[in-house]
Amino acid sequence: MDGLDTPAPSSRGGLLFGVLGVLAFSFTLPFTRIAVEQIDPLFIGAGRAVVAAALAAVVLAVTRQRLPRGAQWLRLCVVVVGVVIGFPLLTSFALQTVPAAHGAVVIGLLPAATAIVAVIRAKERPSIAFWIASGAGVLAVIAFIALAGGGIDGLHPSDLLLLGAVVLAAIGYAEGALLSRELGSWQTICWALVVALPVMIPLTSVSIAAHGWPQADAPHWLAFGYLSLVSMFLGFFAWYRGLAIGPIAQVSQIQLVQPVLTIIWSALIVGERLDLMVWLGALVVVACAATAVRARVASSSVRAR
Repeated sequence: MDGLDTPAPSSRGGLLFGVLGVLAFSFTLPFTRIAVEQIDPLFIGAGRAVVAAALAAVVLAVTRQRLPRGAQWLRLCVVVVGVVIGFPLLTSFALQTVPAAHGAVVIGLLPAATAIVAVIRAKERPSIAFWIASGAGVLAVIAFIALAGGGIDGLHPSDLLLLGAVVLAAIGYAEGALLSRELGSWQTICWALVVALPVMIPLTSVSIAAHGWPQADAPHWLAFGYLSLVSMFLGFFAWYRGLAIGPIAQVSQIQLVQPVLTIIWSALIVGERLDLMVWLGALVVVACAATAVRARVASSSVRAR
C-alpha cells in the first residue's frame, strides 16, 4: 500500500501544534464580539498587541534570545502587518456590526489563502487531491455558516474588512512560518510584537485620547485579556511551531475546523443559536479538513528527489 498520502511522523508534530493553535484562535471572534460592546475597537486591536508585546519583551530578555539579522527584520515587518496590525484591527472594527458567526464566513477562507501564499512563497506544491479537498472545505464552511444563520446575503463594509483581514493574515502566517524555521516559533511572534510597538502604542494612545480609558465591565475586560494573552501571544507559539514543522499548505488546512469551533463558542458564550444543522455542518467541515490534511503535499524537498 502506498503510504505517500499519510503524514510522515515529523509532519504529525506539525499537525498537533496546528490543532492547539486553531483551538486557541477559535475563541478570538466571540471574545472580540464581546469586547467591542464596551471597548473601542481601535483600543482592542492595538491595545492587545501592546500587552502581548510587553510579555514578549520580558520573555526575550529573560531567555537572552539573539537579535534577528539583516533581511529578517524586514520579514518580521511582513508578519507585523499581517497578524499583529492587520488582522486584529480589521476584525475588531468588522465585529462592531456583524456577529461572530458572520465573521467566520470570510475567516473560513483563511486556510485556502494561506495555502496559496505558501505555494508562492515557500515553493510548496500541493497535489490535485489537496486542492479538491481544500476547495470542498471552503465551500462547506461557507454553506455551513450560511445555514447556521451567519448570513451571506450581501457584501457590505464589514465583509470587506474581514476579507482584508484574511489576505493579511495569510501573508503573515506564511512568512511567519518560514521565519520560525530560522528564529524559532515563539521567538518569531515575540520579535514581531516588539517590532510592532512603535506603531501600536501611538494607536492605543489615539484611542484613549478620543474616547478616554475604557469603562468596561469585568466580562469585557476578561475578553480583552484573552485576546491579549492567548489570541495575540500564546496561540502563536503553537501555530507557528506547527507551520514551521509543516508543510505549511497542509497544516494550514486545520483551520477549516476553526469556523465550526467559533460557531459553537459563539452559541455557548455569546448566546447565538445552535441547532442540529450546526452539528451536521460540523461533521462535513471536519471531514473535508481531515481529507485535506491527509492529502500529499509535495514540498520543494520532495521535488528535488
